Amino acid sequence: MGDTRLHSTPGTGHARISTEAVRTIVESRRTRRRFWQQLALIGPAFVAGAWQFGPGNLTTAVQAGSSYQYTLIWVIAVSTVLMIFLTDMSVRLGIKSPVSLIASIKDHLGKPLGVVAGVGVFLITLCFSVGNAVGSGLGLSMLVEGSSPVMWTAICTLGVAAVLFIRSIYNVIEKVLIGIVALMAICFVVSAFVVNPDWAEAGRGLIPTAPEGSWLLIVALVGTNFSINAAFYTSYGTKERGRTEEDYRDVTLVDTIPGIIAPGIMTGLVIVVAAGALGKTAETATSITGLAAIFEPLAGPVGGFIFALGFAGAAFSSMIPNAIAGGTMLSDAFGRGASANTITARVTSGFILAFGLAVTLIFQTSPVELIVLAQALTILVAPILAALIIVMANRRSLMGEMRNKWWQNAFGVLGLAAVLALSVRLLMSFIAG
Repeated sequence: MGDTRLHSTPGTGHARISTEAVRTIVESRRTRRRFWQQLALIGPAFVAGAWQFGPGNLTTAVQAGSSYQYTLIWVIAVSTVLMIFLTDMSVRLGIKSPVSLIASIKDHLGKPLGVVAGVGVFLITLCFSVGNAVGSGLGLSMLVEGSSPVMWTAICTLGVAAVLFIRSIYNVIEKVLIGIVALMAICFVVSAFVVNPDWAEAGRGLIPTAPEGSWLLIVALVGTNFSINAAFYTSYGTKERGRTEEDYRDVTLVDTIPGIIAPGIMTGLVIVVAAGALGKTAETATSITGLAAIFEPLAGPVGGFIFALGFAGAAFSSMIPNAIAGGTMLSDAFGRGASANTITARVTSGFILAFGLAVTLIFQTSPVELIVLAQALTILVAPILAALIIVMANRRSLMGEMRNKWWQNAFGVLGLAAVLALSVRLLMSFIAG
């Protein structure tokens, strides 16, 4: 213990505190402030989580629970663990890269691979844009009886397009998305207990099984919950927030891990609620009305309204970062700047929104099936992005002491193998069908 006694200064009649006592007081104040300093580090990973927890996630999770009850919960658990490791690699890349991740890929692996990465993320955001556009229209059309889903899709698309022109756009939407994720978490936790599910069966759902006819749904669940493009984009959010090596440990504890676990838990709860509310009928929820029945045990006729509001909110909250990420990284890939505020990024973001609207207009007959298929297609590009994250996180010249450890590589390779295997299976099913 240091000397914390008061010492009298001769001739003054005043007491002074020793240097050691002052140091103790300062350290104590730092400790008291530490919790709030940690909260200030929340951001990029929660945005990635909000992005992946969109209408595609809700739709596939409800279908998993209604069709196969609790048997596919393991897909969410495995996807969440793998997502944490890929996101962690992206955070470290955002900290260590002197430039953006795509620019670093160009510097270390060659310009073509940097372009491939940007185009790959752009293609995935196109697929996600379909689910977001369809979901926003379906959700809002339920809130206003007799209104057209396509009309609401157009309104939401225009609304997001307007948001893209707000200055400091990333900081604005980040705060909104964190609030939405927290609100939705509360709703699903309450619902999970109201429907009184079979928790023992839910626990057995953590054992990997693949019921007959479930493979496309499994691919869609992985494509949504092991969202490589969201992990990839986390490096941009990390760099934009100015994270440093000194911040890394706290960022991991308050942002990376909880930011990815939160949507994983919510998705698991959606499956549990769907299994408890709809699974006994063994009928797949193929319409927005069928999906909305998930909340009937919670609020009766009002349950449909609650679900529709949450469904539309999830679509809107996912639509914004999806368009921004696609525009930013395609802009970066072609050397036009690694910011959402560049002209190229904004034009590309607008194109992503327009693409989702166009597909919604063309395919109006089976919107729920369209969402599932769009989510599944994202898995085709995911292996390329996963491989690039792993390779870059192992570059000693770039990462130094923050490069991957062997166990981090083990989980990264496991994730890469999973998305690669599902990509091959999806392609084979297309060829066979």
